[in-house]
Amino acid sequence: QVQLVESGGGLVQAGGSLKLSCAASGRTFSTYAMGWFRQAPGKEREFVGVITWSGGSTYYADSVKGRFTISRDNAKNTVYLQMNSLKPEDTAVYYCNRLYNQVTWGQGTQVTVSS
Repeated sequence: QVQLVESGGGLVQAGGSLKLSCAASGRTFSTYAMGWFRQAPGKEREFVGVITWSGGSTYYADSVKGRFTISRDNAKNTVYLQMNSLKPEDTAVYYCNRLYNQVTWGQGTQVTVSS
């Protein structure tokens, strides 16, 4: 069973940066496009961005385009989310999962951006 473990969150001032990691178990990690998602208090989970299985292409939500970058290391079964120029509205719990055929969600990692 695939397990997802997100890490790297924390408290940062507006304009700062954080890099999140998502470690996945299982031998099929490298065959799936992986996405990052977030859920702010009182709101539904929303899509942040996705990276193809090879890492050759990425796509981002308009709200984070130009500020966030997704990368992956298939040898380590890990996908990353580099977040720059953070804004208070980026405050949320961040999750990773397959874009399709999603597995059980991990616990996520909290990102809090203070103004």
